[in-house]
Amino acid sequence: MTTPAAKFGALVRARRKAKGLKAWQVAEKVEIDSKHLGRIERGEKQPSFDLIIALASVLDVSPSRFFEFELSSTDPRAVHKQIDTALKDRNDRELQRAREMLKLLFET
Repeated sequence: MTTPAAKFGALVRARRKAKGLKAWQVAEKVEIDSKHLGRIERGEKQPSFDLIIALASVLDVSPSRFFEFELSSTDPRAVHKQIDTALKDRNDRELQRAREMLKLLFET
């Protein structure tokens, strides 16, 4: 079973990668060691409230975005809606990256 800390960390990592940032770049901006960020992304450490706010600011999202793992659904319509919402306001570069990630994910 995946822990909430691991789910949180996976969302942080996904957002960091979607922004095209390396772990060291984000760590530097939030003034922590890159190893500490790695531990957070793997769910080994839980960030402080202040660090959650700093990560959200650097990654240009609402802090609540990192907790959206609680909203996951297996209903296909709900999943499609979540995907549509996630892509709705993305710029061309972000949409291209999302398409590339989906292609990689579904290649056989």
